Amino acid sequence: MDEMSKSMKAMPDMAAMDMSVMQACMDACAACEQACTVCSTQMMDCSPACMNCADMANTMMRSMMRMQGMTPASMMAMLDACIAMCQTCMDECMMHADDSDVCRMCAQACQACMDACMAMKTMMMASA
Repeated sequence: MDEMSKSMKAMPDMAAMDMSVMQACMDACAACEQACTVCSTQMMDCSPACMNCADMANTMMRSMMRMQGMTPASMMAMLDACIAMCQTCMDECMMHADDSDVCRMCAQACQACMDACMAMKTMMMASA
């Protein structure tokens, strides 16, 4: 994280980024990807949304890991896309949450990922 922090400070508009918020977002994206991947194997109606959400969460996490070349505008767009996909997946999984612990776990992971992405957006807007 120290090396990433150094490279972030060299990027325009990114010097004031709180690396702990970014790490929390990456962790939430990783947990969401794992939960969605497990849920997608349950062959319920939510499976397509879970697969898409797992891919989006992975892409978001990987993008944060290599910030060189990432502009604040593109990062905000990625965060918005991740939030939207997590919302879609969570809504689908909540339809099965009473019957499936896996869907309930997936919905919770999606909510945590959305919260972490929102915190990341808030931090970026404050540092702009």
